[in-house]
Amino acid sequence: MSKLVSRITDSELEVMRVLWQADGELSLAGIRKTLEQTSNWETSTIKTLLRRLCNKGVVAAAKKEVYYYKPLVSEEEYTEYTTQSLIDRLYSGSAKNLVASLLGSKKLDDKEIEELRTLFKVGDDRDE
Repeated sequence: MSKLVSRITDSELEVMRVLWQADGELSLAGIRKTLEQTSNWETSTIKTLLRRLCNKGVVAAAKKEVYYYKPLVSEEEYTEYTTQSLIDRLYSGSAKNLVASLLGSKKLDDKEIEELRTLFKVGDDRDE
């Protein structure tokens, strides 16, 4: 799965987000209608992106009266893989170094830091 997910482009990711939000199958018309709100892509562009996603094995197409598309990779799987890939690439696999970088660069406000503290406290409970 990781190899497939790593090959999703930014444009393809926009299509994947539409499919994830749908929580089921969508026709090309349904995908196009949603994407009209955020992009000015032609139908042919969307078809090309869907074909590529199908070829990569991350989207399935089922022929009914028209083709319906559904994701084969969940948003959680994608997020988990890309987050771990980022940590591996930029921080030698250390999530601690990622957090330290965010704290050091002042990218987190006080509220976000407090939320992280709460998450870390919850994480302490898993050992008990």
